[in-house]
Amino acid sequence: MSTLEERAIDAADFADERLGVAKFARNSFNKIFPDHWSFMLGEIAMYSFVILLFTGVFLTLFYVPSSHMITYHGSYAPLRGQKVSEAYASTLNISFNVRAGLVMRQIHHWAADVFIAAIVVHLLRIFFTGSYRKPRELNWIIGSSLLILAIVNGFIGYSLPDDLISGTGIRIAFSIILSIPVIGSYLAFFVFGSNFPGTTIIPRFFIIHVLILPAIIAGLIGAHLAIMWHQKHTQYPGKGRTNRNVVGIPFWPAYALQAGGFFFITSAVIAALGGFVQINPIWLYGPYIPFKVSYAVQPDWYMGWLDGALRLMPSWEAVFGPTYGGHMIPNVFFPAVLLPGVTFGLLFAWPWIERRFTKDHSEHNICDRPREHPVRTSVGVGILMFYIVLFLASATDVLANTFETSLNLVLWTLRIMLFVLPLVAGVVTYLLLREMAQIPSIGEPKIPVEIRRGIDGSFAFAELSVHENSEELHELPEEVAYRALVSGGSHAPGGADESLGEVANDSTDESPRGVFEVPRD
Repeated sequence: MSTLEERAIDAADFADERLGVAKFARNSFNKIFPDHWSFMLGEIAMYSFVILLFTGVFLTLFYVPSSHMITYHGSYAPLRGQKVSEAYASTLNISFNVRAGLVMRQIHHWAADVFIAAIVVHLLRIFFTGSYRKPRELNWIIGSSLLILAIVNGFIGYSLPDDLISGTGIRIAFSIILSIPVIGSYLAFFVFGSNFPGTTIIPRFFIIHVLILPAIIAGLIGAHLAIMWHQKHTQYPGKGRTNRNVVGIPFWPAYALQAGGFFFITSAVIAALGGFVQINPIWLYGPYIPFKVSYAVQPDWYMGWLDGALRLMPSWEAVFGPTYGGHMIPNVFFPAVLLPGVTFGLLFAWPWIERRFTKDHSEHNICDRPREHPVRTSVGVGILMFYIVLFLASATDVLANTFETSLNLVLWTLRIMLFVLPLVAGVVTYLLLREMAQIPSIGEPKIPVEIRRGIDGSFAFAELSVHENSEELHELPEEVAYRALVSGGSHAPGGADESLGEVANDSTDESPRGVFEVPRD
């Protein structure tokens, strides 16, 4: 045995004698994870967050969070001699003077977009498979909260360069806060410290972006993983899979190596985007000037639906109270405050809304196939189409110019589509799923056919045999112990927990390879 191995063993013994880590490590290494590609969607979000942290630390070293105006004398010649904020000047300095600064900026920006996109797709997977039901309602709330915090932090980070586009976004945010009835003016001045634009919003946004929200997001991700680790993954229906067990691959070494490789793949893709695909070239937009605005510039994709709602909303206002001296609810409130409130309120409450209609209070550890629940799937498709139309509406000016038509025509077309397309998409989805339910063999794999050539040169078709699951299904010691306890305890002399722990701990060295089955209890 080499000196390095001896030192590693001594270190492991030291930790185990004081912290008792051996049992936890042994059980963790035997943890079973279902082997399906859709479970990697959440991991893309987690890996993107890690990249955001590393690149964010780098950018923080050079960024100056100040709205103080200075005269620019940097490397970008077209802006020399102009008055810009220190925040804008430092972002230009990162882009043109700091070694690898521009690629770090772009990797950070792309990682934020991928982070939110992965959360959205992951939530859609959870929704359409019904994986938010008992006992996973708490994790559904945590995931929905992560989506909100990611969108807010993405918007704040997008605003920090203080360029013309991000400044326009901050101005819209100020107006949205002002539109809240009764408390809007107080809340806007509390957040901004003064009337817009003021001089304190950039430093405040910086603290929120780099300290407060990342800490909350990291804490929620940790809680999300801890709950998932305790409850174990859901799994898709298949051979040997029940509502009471988990069938898949062990954490070590199979899943750990698979997840590690996927992290490097995700990092490589985001790095390639940052290196080869330009995003947010603030030097082309110029510094923020309150009375200026750019054409054909949309916010990041995750804010598109909100921008589209603001554009499609008619110029309606509401007044409550006396005709004279009453309180007016401005136009902005409905698409920018009420709509997001209803959206995320329904998102949080959905597990209980569905339970109220289905009267289903049982535990669910097996994922549903979307085709098996036409009502839920059609409702989800209809709602998704609603927000897709809102997203398209964020480009009304571009669409009008591209198709050489009037802006009003585009607006009214999208307003009609906003109510018609979700209804059509939902009804069509429901009818298709009902038709699919009438086909007995739906979802079954097609029998492969091989074309064979005979000695005489003729061709013949031959059907090949289909093996539904060619991989042998093994039971880990935990499952063996559980079955022994359930069948009468003949192989479990001690208590349930004690016996289960003994069998699991004593026979992990000779575990078979392949697909494994363990109990959830």
